Amino acid sequence: MLLTPLESRKLLTHALQNQYAILAVNADSHAAITDCLEAAYQMNAPIIIETSLWQLKGHSFGATDSILGLRRYLADIQAIANSERYKAVPVIYHTDHIKGPETMNILGNAIKGINLSGEGLTYASTISLDASELSEEENVAHICQLIEIAKAAGVTVTLEMESAVDDGITPEDESRRLLGAVEEKYPGEIYLYAPGVGTQHGFTSDDGYSGFSPVTVEKNIKLIREITGRDFGIALHGSTGLSSDKLAAAAKAGVTKVNWSSESLFVRSSAAREFYLSHEAQFERKHKDWKNTVMDNGVNAYVSKRYVPVVMDKIRLLGGEGQGGRFW
Repeated sequence: MLLTPLESRKLLTHALQNQYAILAVNADSHAAITDCLEAAYQMNAPIIIETSLWQLKGHSFGATDSILGLRRYLADIQAIANSERYKAVPVIYHTDHIKGPETMNILGNAIKGINLSGEGLTYASTISLDASELSEEENVAHICQLIEIAKAAGVTVTLEMESAVDDGITPEDESRRLLGAVEEKYPGEIYLYAPGVGTQHGFTSDDGYSGFSPVTVEKNIKLIREITGRDFGIALHGSTGLSSDKLAAAAKAGVTKVNWSSESLFVRSSAAREFYLSHEAQFERKHKDWKNTVMDNGVNAYVSKRYVPVVMDKIRLLGGEGQGGRFW
């Protein structure tokens, strides 16, 4: 079931209290969304589906129109997450890597809600923006503006705040300035913090994560409590290439959300390439299996069989197996 912002807070708190992390997949297509929910269903686990600006504007969703993309993405997730098969799966829809001049328009619509069915508004479950090109002052101002948008609309917003996650380990004083400034003005709106903890986006090998340690995560959890007076977890960006041992340890240390994009794309694209190469003969129009091969379901079903088990393994590694039933 697609969770509301308030329900999402409860799920993130549940993950922190029970020492597991929720896999957050940057899903690039309608088929990828379906596969992620299927993996979560089979593992009885929660799942986070997140989208970046390039997905919202991409051909499968917005076709250059980011607001149309947001509508289609929300409609897709709402329809499948609330269906009979997946209604027991806790599903968070999260905005990720939204930046540039469209940022406030996109996120404002996600926060205020979009009318998809005529029976009420559908909201993004959790919200973040890409702070990689923002100064500290701009980062704080943008987060506060998002809270003000929610308050003006009379709705709840559940926020992830990030620092420059690719720039090594975020200094303690920077976290104090970022979180402290928002908490002082608007306490209780942030439920995820994404500091730099020694990881990077992309295909960095585990050797490139020499600065990452569960101890760093634990220090940030203590710092969050000290700054805000409450407990919430870390969002881990750049998990591709991080060893299984380190990922599992991170979840136990206080990481409650693990972003997963580059490896996900690689698994899906590799499976698609394998399909086309191995079915070359069936692409001849006179082949008896031509139609079944060339239809969209042909490649998507093939990719799904190879992708879903990988997602299940990630969920298991992060301790999410069985946590969906425990959350409800």
